[in-house]
Amino acid sequence: MNIVTVTLCLAVAFLTAVALYQQFVYRAGTQNKIREIHRKLKEIQDEDSGERVMVFTDNKELMELAAQINRLLEENAKTEADFRRLEISSRKMLSNISHDLKTPLTVIRGYLEIMRTSCEARADAQAGPQVRVDLRMLRKAEEKASSLMELIDSFFSLAKLEAGDTEIALSRLDICEVCRESVLNFYEILTEAEFQVEIGLPETADFVLGNREAVQRILSNLISNVIRYGSEGKYLGVFLRMDEQSAYIDVVDKGKGIDSAFAQSVFERLFTMEDSRSRSVQGNGLGLTIAKKLAEQMGGDLTLESVPHVRTTFTLRLGRVPG
Repeated sequence: MNIVTVTLCLAVAFLTAVALYQQFVYRAGTQNKIREIHRKLKEIQDEDSGERVMVFTDNKELMELAAQINRLLEENAKTEADFRRLEISSRKMLSNISHDLKTPLTVIRGYLEIMRTSCEARADAQAGPQVRVDLRMLRKAEEKASSLMELIDSFFSLAKLEAGDTEIALSRLDICEVCRESVLNFYEILTEAEFQVEIGLPETADFVLGNREAVQRILSNLISNVIRYGSEGKYLGVFLRMDEQSAYIDVVDKGKGIDSAFAQSVFERLFTMEDSRSRSVQGNGLGLTIAKKLAEQMGGDLTLESVPHVRTTFTLRLGRVPG
C-alpha cells in the first residue's frame, strides 16, 4: 500500500469521525432542547402561568413543534377563560332564579297555612270525613312547600357563595361556646332518639378566627347528618383538638358510615346516598357542599374520615387565635 492510499484512508476515516461527531452533537443538542420544552411545559402546567414555550434553535422541526405547542396552549387558555365566564354567569343566573322563586313560594305557603288553619277549625267542629281528608292533603302540601323552600334557600346560599356575593365577617370566636350551643340545639331530638352524646371540650375558652353564624350552620349540618344517616350507631361525639396554628372540631358517629369510594364525593353538589331518597331520610345533597364552602371562606377546611359501622368523623379546621 503506497503513501497515497494510506493518506486517502486516513482522510476518509477523519471525515467519517467528524461526521459522526457532528451527528452526535446535533442529536445531543436536539435532546437538550426537547428536555427544555418538557421542563417548560411542566412549569406552565404546575403554575398555570399562561406563559408560552420559547425555543432558540435552527432545527425547523423543533421550531414547528414549539409553534404547535403554543397554539394548543393558547386554545386551552381561551377554553378555560370561556368556561370561567360561563360558570360565573351560570352561578349568577342560579342565584337570580332562586331569589325569584322565593317570593311566589312564600305566598303559596301563606295561602296553604290559611287554608289549613281554616280546615282545622272546621275539623275541630266535628265536620264530616271530607274535611279531615282535605286537612291531611293540605298538611302534606304545606310540608312539601316547606321542603321546596328549604331546597331553594340552599341553592340560593350556595349560588351566592360560589359567585363570591357572600361576605363573611371574621372575628375572635369562643369555639367551645359555639360547640356547646350547637349540641344543645339538638338536645330534644337526640334525647328522643336515645343517642349517646359525648362532648370533649375544654373547660376554659379557646378562640378561633371565624364567623359565629357560619360555624353554627356547619355544625348544625354535621349534627343533622349524624341524626339522619348515623342513627344506627345511636352515638354523637363532638370533640375539640388544638395545635399551635389551628383548632379541629371532630363530629363523630358510629353509624353505617360512608364507603371510601364516595368519601371524596360527599362534598360535591347534589350528591346523596341512595337511602337519602327515602321518606324517612331526606337530604338535598347541598348541605355538605355549603358547609365546606363556608369553612374555606373562613380560611379553614372540612374533611371526612370514615370506617363504615365503626367510626365516621367530619373535621372542621379553623385558624386559632391566641387567648
